[in-house]
Amino acid sequence: MTPPHTPFRSFILKVANRCNIDCDYCYVFNSQDQAWRTLPARMSVDVARAAASRIAEHTARYDLPSVHVVLHGGEPLLAGPRHLEEILGALRERISPHAEVRFELQTNGTLISPAWLDLFEQYDVAVGVSLDGPPSANDRHRLTHASRSSAASAVRGVELLRSRPHLFAGLLAVVDLTNDPVEVHDYLASFEPPTIDFGLPHGTHDEPPHRNDLALPEYGLWMVRVYDAWLARPQYRHSVRMLEDIVALSSGVHSAVESLGLAPPTSVVIESDGSIEGVDTLRSVEEGASWLGLDVYNESLDEAIHHPKLLHRQHGKSALAEECQSCPLVEVCGGGYLPHRFSAAGGYRNPSVYCADLEYLIRHIQDSLRQHDWKLGAPAP
Repeated sequence: MTPPHTPFRSFILKVANRCNIDCDYCYVFNSQDQAWRTLPARMSVDVARAAASRIAEHTARYDLPSVHVVLHGGEPLLAGPRHLEEILGALRERISPHAEVRFELQTNGTLISPAWLDLFEQYDVAVGVSLDGPPSANDRHRLTHASRSSAASAVRGVELLRSRPHLFAGLLAVVDLTNDPVEVHDYLASFEPPTIDFGLPHGTHDEPPHRNDLALPEYGLWMVRVYDAWLARPQYRHSVRMLEDIVALSSGVHSAVESLGLAPPTSVVIESDGSIEGVDTLRSVEEGASWLGLDVYNESLDEAIHHPKLLHRQHGKSALAEECQSCPLVEVCGGGYLPHRFSAAGGYRNPSVYCADLEYLIRHIQDSLRQHDWKLGAPAP
């Protein structure tokens, strides 16, 4: 008999809980939840083994052919190459007899070296780098603890990674309205990443994201300019994940990310002490919002699926605010990313703080696709 809930397929392991730079928008270190202060600075090999056993157990229960393991932080390279090699070895040893394991690592890029690339080669680790654009754009938020630029070190790391393009997963940038979207897009595209992933800064209804004009969908306008630039430059062959997901969802295909669409999310986070948590970006909402009270030593990952804090992930449209349920774009936007729906008064049953932005962007993309004779049906009213 098939288990009733959607299994986890992506496992985010916080292998380091410190960072060598100090991004002011970081949801781990500079947000409502300061749990990192009491967590181990890095994940032990024993915790990694326990996590691997739970992942293997989960893959066997749900008969998963492959799983995705993301090494995250903080800055995961602070764990050190020898320690991370032990962790990767433990994960592969315990998971691979049950399912193919695909490794990915998200880094700020400043510590990448040839020795690191050799390790990534050994374990076939795809590496994504966080970079917000040209140095002037990147350094608005991504400075060192001494308030110095991190851009040159990050670019050096990206260039090293480009020397082994099969390991290069792509670039991740956080949108800042001050930065020129076309300049940011073109700069990131110049590194020839397979993917550029733009993220909206975290905000809630109680602490909304910065805007210059509350009457305008400024983030939607920003991303529309990225979309138009992306289409206008056929010499670049990268994907832009948010935009491609909107295209896919508008065509009836599932999204690849949790921030769009109505498909149940399939990722779970394992902290450096072995704690299991849900959407870790909920740390930007309030203290303890992501914590489940579970750990890999005492509970299975199936218990996390059935945890009250995560059950809403299985409920799709019915978990959304009433106005979202009746919106003609709900199959695409999915009500917006969970942390962006929060208010102290209404919990998560609110439209996203980016509702107007998402509507503007989605309609622009759908109009563009219709002009290119994509079969998307009639325009939404």
